Amino acid sequence: MSITLTVDPIEEEVEVADGQTLLDACLRAGFWLPLACGHGLCGTCKVEVLDGDVDHGVASPFALMDFERDEGFTLACSATAQCDVTIEADIDEEPDAVVRPVRDFVGTVSRVEHLTGDILGVWIAVDEPVEFQAGQYLNLHVDGVEQPRAFSLANSPSLANEVELHIRLVPGGEVTPRLHSDLAVGDELRFAAPYGRFFVRRSAEKPMLFLAGGSGLSSPKGMINELLESGCEDPITLIHGVRTAADVYFDDEFRALEERHDNFRYVPVLSQPDDADWDGETGFVHEAAERLYDGKFAGLSAYLCGPPPMIEACIRSLMKGRLFERDIFTERFVTAADGESAKSPLFKRL
Repeated sequence: MSITLTVDPIEEEVEVADGQTLLDACLRAGFWLPLACGHGLCGTCKVEVLDGDVDHGVASPFALMDFERDEGFTLACSATAQCDVTIEADIDEEPDAVVRPVRDFVGTVSRVEHLTGDILGVWIAVDEPVEFQAGQYLNLHVDGVEQPRAFSLANSPSLANEVELHIRLVPGGEVTPRLHSDLAVGDELRFAAPYGRFFVRRSAEKPMLFLAGGSGLSSPKGMINELLESGCEDPITLIHGVRTAADVYFDDEFRALEERHDNFRYVPVLSQPDDADWDGETGFVHEAAERLYDGKFAGLSAYLCGPPPMIEACIRSLMKGRLFERDIFTERFVTAADGESAKSPLFKRL
């Protein structure tokens, strides 16, 4: 049975397959709905059903309360249409966004490298280009695991026939220990891409500050490479926070970029300095940023990528330094376990 989903206020119509979620149907049709966890837990993708019936699926009673269900709301990431449906979604127009339909890919692992003690670099070759906007991510399907896992795309979009991932080991996790121990060159992997709303706002024409923690370096790596490849002359600073000197990775690559581009500055930061020869920044990412900018961030565009505690600390420092929501953009690592903490308590959008 063919089911049509109509999305207000943009008046888009989408064909929905049997069992397909409203969110997946929209993304694969080439337009974006707000999302974060993708597991029915955070409430970011909440929409109002104006007409028709839906099955709420696995939506958490905390993310979608009983009175909201009674009032006609649902979570697009878990809801399926039972008939033709019309929904109203909160969709912001982004002039710098490049919207591409989500597609399925099958690739072959072409390279595997342990970048640090707990971060695995994985390169996947594909027969057809993966078109995406730098900063976006893919959903990796792992055999025997129901929910796909999200990993940021670390390569520049210009290298579209081989995607690069930085996979942090999560002790006791269902997926990352398997990938770290078993993944080998020649293995076949399935994934869907592109996802996400994390990208550079080029039209702002402001100096850019990238704040990354651990494997959160992946998105900024792709974004910065794309900017410099395109001839961007706006000042760009990357501050990458890790624990020890052994956790610094791609240092040579970023220092080479710094040598070639006068507008790029690279600053690694150690929170647990253990090398007597280390003469660089120490402490946390937000502390290093405050020192480098003398606590004054007005006039910048800031891009944050890393674990939630780092994101929150950086947001507070940026706000204290007079940089606010319209100029702060983030891609946090959200898992099913993060649940209701997927969104920042400080901003409506983040």
